[in-house]
Amino acid sequence: MGGWQTGLVSRARLLATVALLASGLAACTTARPAQMPRGDAGELQMALQYWAEQYNRTPGDPRAAFAYSRALIASGQRAQAVAVLQRSLIANPNDRFLQGELGKAYASNGQFQEAIALFEQAHSPDRPDWRILSAHGAVMDQVGRPQDARRMYQQALTLAPGEPAVLSNLGMSHALTGELPTAEQHLRQAAASTRAEARVRQNLALVVGMQGRLGEAEQIARGPGSSPTAEQDVAALRQMLRQPSTQTARAQAPAVPQVAARTPTLLPGQAARAQAIATTAPSRPMPPAGNVATAPRR
Repeated sequence: MGGWQTGLVSRARLLATVALLASGLAACTTARPAQMPRGDAGELQMALQYWAEQYNRTPGDPRAAFAYSRALIASGQRAQAVAVLQRSLIANPNDRFLQGELGKAYASNGQFQEAIALFEQAHSPDRPDWRILSAHGAVMDQVGRPQDARRMYQQALTLAPGEPAVLSNLGMSHALTGELPTAEQHLRQAAASTRAEARVRQNLALVVGMQGRLGEAEQIARGPGSSPTAEQDVAALRQMLRQPSTQTARAQAPAVPQVAARTPTLLPGQAARAQAIATTAPSRPMPPAGNVATAPRR
């Protein structure tokens, strides 16, 4: 394992970053996307109320269960989110999307073995799913099994070549073990994709800054494809890179996948942004983990 140098970001914070990226999932396509929050507590409360009503009206609806569980996780109610998804999965026992969501909810609640079991159930050789493989890999990184995690990322990349979310997870996996040049290589490849989210560039900026190239890191954070809160992101990046490094035990690391409402996020611009909520059948692609759906505007 590579050593940590003085002034580098702590292992626990890196684990939190991997947790935030955790999923390696792509946005789903929807005929009627939900509105996107900006990390505002009022919007989160509105989302909780709206999706609670929808879920209580039709508890067997996977879309309502998914959206309500994401809102619960964002508000820190992880155990309740697990219960919501468990109930929905009883009504939809063959829904791989819900299986994957429940696996992520288990992991965010610190129930790693349950999460691993659900991911294994949701993925099978005859029904490969790169999103589940990538999320499963993120859990493996959290429980101290980086080689297993990387095998899963490589399998996911075989199914989805060049997928930036998976490349980001792979890069952060190498960052966790101190292999910063390798981490940078994967993150640069991810950031070069037109499908890369702003948080991919933010994580590239972090890894570049960890190698002592703060000026370059700030340019990356402010560059094309950066988030609307780029200046706040740069300030947060500086603060993180000033903090002393530690050899924090994995047992002290946050669970995965985390959401921005509770996790010490990489950068503020990542906070609980919603992705579109699918209105199609339960077999739809999995949306990005760590995001929470807001109530549609009326």
